[in-house]
Amino acid sequence: MFNLEEYLHDTQQVVERSLDFHLPPKTERPVSLHEAMRYSVFAGGKRLRPILCLAAAEAVGGSADAALLPAAAIEILHTYTLIHDDLPAMDDDKLRRGKPTCHIAFGEAAAILAGDALLTMAFQWMAECSAPKPYLPNQFSMELAEAAGNRGVIAGQAADLEAEGKDPSAGLVEFIHLHKTAALIRAAVRIGAIAGGAKEQDLNALTIYGCDIGLAFQISDDILNATSSAEVLGKASGSDAARKKMTYVSVHGIEGAEQKAKDLIDRAVDELGKLRGNIEPLEAIARYVVERKK
Repeated sequence: MFNLEEYLHDTQQVVERSLDFHLPPKTERPVSLHEAMRYSVFAGGKRLRPILCLAAAEAVGGSADAALLPAAAIEILHTYTLIHDDLPAMDDDKLRRGKPTCHIAFGEAAAILAGDALLTMAFQWMAECSAPKPYLPNQFSMELAEAAGNRGVIAGQAADLEAEGKDPSAGLVEFIHLHKTAALIRAAVRIGAIAGGAKEQDLNALTIYGCDIGLAFQISDDILNATSSAEVLGKASGSDAARKKMTYVSVHGIEGAEQKAKDLIDRAVDELGKLRGNIEPLEAIARYVVERKK
């Protein structure tokens, strides 16, 4: 019987070792920059995106090893988004993963530079990897750029900031969540599938899966922010309502948000039935997304 807890732990360790190996040591000049980078990368976290990348490679019948460096690149890009998201000019958060945020620990200038460096390094790592045929050799970088740029994560962040204090809008909150959160999760799944040699049908199914669990993940975050505590979450709770953020809870209420997340996960799991590889990890992760407590 598949044990999700063991799988997440073991795969997380693989990701941690890869990150530690490829990141510059904190003793390398400029020391303050590399300390801030490593502090943020190793501050904890579920490593959900790189784990999904590795699981997707195996779900299409490929090897997770082929997706390992791309998976690590996705994780450091995600870390950059968190560093910048926490800045005073953005959400002004003091706590992330139960620890002081990067700008609190190292100062705003160092945090900005650490985020910039991680973003740039993510594309350096991607550039070192070639996608298998029939994909373009630079397909990984293209996938990540689309997910991270002005039509992806950054679009979602900009819309999120602009929406603060506005009347609840179902269309706007879906745009924000699809871009700010789901885009990178979808990219993680697609990149893993491509690394594993996915056929067109595989990639189509996993694109739907990645988008749906990405949206469900952010809906669950909205619910937890409204219902949990900072001690449990390791970051601020109740902050969405305090800042009048546009969330699924503010638009649909707790019950409506929970039902939407469940429907998304059900559809995502249905898509996995089209794949030829080991889908157990992806199915279990999908259920975990809406059942987690932090």
